[in-house]
Amino acid sequence: MNEKQIPLFDAGDRRILAVLFAAGEPLELERLAEGLGVDKAAMRQTLERLRGRLREAGLPFELLELEENVQLATAEEYGDLIRSVLSQKRSTPLSQSAMEVLAIIAYNQPVTRAFVEQIRGVDSSSAVNSLVVRDLVEEAGRLELPGRPIAYRTTANFLRCFGLQSLDDLPDITAAAQAQEQLEQLSLTPADGQGEEP
Repeated sequence: MNEKQIPLFDAGDRRILAVLFAAGEPLELERLAEGLGVDKAAMRQTLERLRGRLREAGLPFELLELEENVQLATAEEYGDLIRSVLSQKRSTPLSQSAMEVLAIIAYNQPVTRAFVEQIRGVDSSSAVNSLVVRDLVEEAGRLELPGRPIAYRTTANFLRCFGLQSLDDLPDITAAAQAQEQLEQLSLTPADGQGEEP
């Protein structure tokens, strides 16, 4: 077979690829096999053959086996290209108020919306809802207080988006506050006689 020829994918291959593409995430091998009416051993053999066919065809996809799960994924060599192209299609950036709310939640979690509003001094329900929709914060349960208010915490997506491995990697807020204070003092101090009355 020359390089220009794509190996034929039979109907079974196409069915597997269609299901895995539609799933968009790892799918249990047992569920895939059951859904397609074959046993797990036969499914493993079919997936191995399909993995080879995808490689031979030079298609930008690969089959990943993750323990007892399988996923159709983009081949690793296309990672930089995909990140480059898709980063240009990002949704609108977070507003200043959403960033403030996110910082309050990140440094004090789990916290209630009332706690956030007490610190900010303004209604923050819209910002909290926006952060929930973007999967940056999530409900962490309800507190044992009157009204059983919802507590919020950051998500794994928050860590991923901000390049953190854990909350321990958050910048030290006291150091940032001290630096801000020093900057404010410098800007208020007259420099070398400027601003002094004669």
